[in-house]
This record gives sequence, structure tokens and C-alpha cells, in this order.
Amino acid sequence: MRAKFQLLLLSAAIAASSMAQANGVSEVEQLRQEVQELRQLVQQYGEQQRLTQHQVQTVQNQVVMPKTEAQKKPSGLGLTVGGAEVKLYGNVRADASYQVQGGPDARPYNQIANVPLEGERAYKDRFKSTLAATRLGLDFKAPVNDANVAGKIEVDFLGSGDALRIRHAYLTYNDWLVGQTWSNFAVPDYIPDTVDAMTYTGGAIKRTPQIRHTTKFSPDTNVVVALEDPKDSSSNLRLPALTARLNHKVLDNMQVGVRGMVNEKRTDADTSTAWGVGVGTKIDVTPNTTLKADYYHVKGDGSFILSTNAGFAQDADQNIVAENEFDSIILGITQKFNEQWRGTLGYGYMQADNNDNYLQTATGNLNKELWQTWANVFYSPSKPVSFGVEYTMGERETFSRPGQPSRTGEDQRVNMVAVYSF
Repeated sequence: MRAKFQLLLLSAAIAASSMAQANGVSEVEQLRQEVQELRQLVQQYGEQQRLTQHQVQTVQNQVVMPKTEAQKKPSGLGLTVGGAEVKLYGNVRADASYQVQGGPDARPYNQIANVPLEGERAYKDRFKSTLAATRLGLDFKAPVNDANVAGKIEVDFLGSGDALRIRHAYLTYNDWLVGQTWSNFAVPDYIPDTVDAMTYTGGAIKRTPQIRHTTKFSPDTNVVVALEDPKDSSSNLRLPALTARLNHKVLDNMQVGVRGMVNEKRTDADTSTAWGVGVGTKIDVTPNTTLKADYYHVKGDGSFILSTNAGFAQDADQNIVAENEFDSIILGITQKFNEQWRGTLGYGYMQADNNDNYLQTATGNLNKELWQTWANVFYSPSKPVSFGVEYTMGERETFSRPGQPSRTGEDQRVNMVAVYSF
């Protein structure tokens, strides 16, 4: 294009020279002015061309660079399925125990509420093992307009006969949760470390179908309210249990959880109201020393807390005669020795009230007191691998009733675990 303009300029100059000879000096001056104007136009055109090329390059960079950055950006949870980001996790877990004396169950887990009493058949010197606590899970996260939508599915093999069972299955939408997960009342947050997958007396690891809402007042304080199905086989469910939990970070090294529960209990002929309260705390005494404690007081319900008597007693006409009431506590201290070694000392206790009406109507051996203590050590040679060994001992004491004197039974085991997490 520039060559054409240069040729035009040369032609104009030749023409100007010829016309000057024919028409005189004044016409030559006029032609010189016109040539000068033409030269300026050529320069302006060249400048416009350079500006246009620069603008095009800038636009191309603006379009291409964001795509390049997006390609380099981490993909969050990794795998994408149906528009949702998905993370696969889980573990392979082998549990074993040498039972000096304890319960009849073939699995190597806590059975303190059912260990044989004096005069009953003893289950001594037995080795037990299982891989049924192995679990698989999927976390989901999906963009839906401006909402935070997520979900979880987690299973293990602790169903009847080592069958697959649901541990967690729920979806969340902003501050709402619908599905099955840890009970809002019986939370495992304040249970000290145990090798035993079913934890010990005073602990609670209940998972229930529920719908719940979380209200956040500050980064340190929130309130969770839920309607739950407690899955209490002794009661004909008409209304779900109402639970509430306040979580508060008191100090940088201390958090507290306060919980409450109300639940209707119902037979074909009668109803009663069960209730309970719970308080738990976790304190980092030092960066390597953690103290946990959890306390419950419950009346009329035996479905939320481990190792308790039935929530209520009924007569032959299915009238609710009396309710069981109990207190329980579990506490322990965990010491981290280094990046590979840590250990825990713990104690759990449950005591039921001496209610004559309940004792006279309820059937079976009713536990008055249960206690367990344990000590363990965990070794993690690398991040995904952990080995643990634990010694536990405990005792069960029943109520004394007419024709049925108080008796005791003992639990004494060495538990072992090997876990590979991914």
C-alpha cells in the first residue's frame, strides 16, 4: 500500500514539473503545496495503520490470556461429573483385638453394655478381626447460580453380615442440609481418640436422617437446629426429634458445644416426652496437648447415646409406666510426641437413676453403672498410613431387683488397627 502512495507522489512531482514549464512559476508553487499536503496524508495513513495493528494485538491478548490462565488454574476437587466437581476419598482399615474377656459379638468392637455377668458363659481369650470399617466416600460441589451447593455419599461394610451400609448421604444448599449425617445432638466432636471404631461408654456416634439449618452469628459462633429421625425401634414415630446445638469458640485454644433434644415417645396406647442436654469442650492445653470432654443428661430416650438402657418401660397394655434417666461422661487427653507418634488416655462412665417403677416394669438385666478406661498409641510413618494399639478395661454393674441381685461383668481387650487413607 505504501509503494502505491510513493508511486503516486512521484507521478505528481513529474506532473508538477511539466505544468511548471507550461504555465509558469505561480502554478509550480501551487503544485508544491498540493504535493506537501499529499505527503502529510501518506504519513497520517501510516500512523493509523500502526495504531490499528497495536489495537488488534491488544484485543487478541485480552481474549487469549484469560483462557490460558483458566487452563492453568487448579480444578478444585479434581474430577468433574455431570457439571459437579467430585473428590473421591476413603480408607482401607484392618481392625483386630485379643479379648481377654468380654462380649460375644464376633467383631472386635465395644460391647460393654452386654458383657457376660457373673454366673453366665464367659467369652475369654479370643482373637477377633475385621476389615468391615473400610470406607469409601464422594464429596460433590456444583455451581448453581450464586448458591453454595454440595453433597456427600460415604459408605462402609459394617452392616449386618459385613453388608454395605450408608454412613453419610446428604446435600447442602447454602445454610441448609438434608440427608443422613451425624446427629445434631449426639455429635462425635468431643470424643478422645480411640482405636475402637465404636468408641467407649459416654460417647455418641449417632447418624440420623435429618433436615437442619445453620445460623452463623460470627466466625466464632453458630446455632444449628434440626429435625431428626432417631430410628428408635421401641417407639412408634409420629413426630421427628427436635435438636439444637450452639457452637462457640471461647478462646483461640478452646471451643464449647451446648446441645438439647426433645422427642415424643409413643406406643399404640400411650405417649411421653423424652429430653436431653449435652455439653462438650475441646481445649488445646499446649500446641501438642489436647483435652476433650463430653457430658450428657437424658431422660426417656435410649437411642442417641451408646450403651444405655431402654428409654421407657411399658406394661402389658402398652401404657408407658416410667422412663429411664441417666448421666454419662467421656473425657481424655491426647499428647502429640512428634510428627509420627501420639497417644491418648481416656475414661468413660454412665450411671442410671434408681427408678423403682422403671425397674419393676422393664425387662432384662438393667445396667446401673458402666465404666471403661483406655490407653493407646498411634504411629504414622507417613501421612496416609497409621498404626494403633490400645489397651482397654471396663466393668458393667446391674441393678438389684427382687429375685435378681446386682451382678458385674468385665471387659478387657487389646485392640489393634492399621489404616491406609486416600
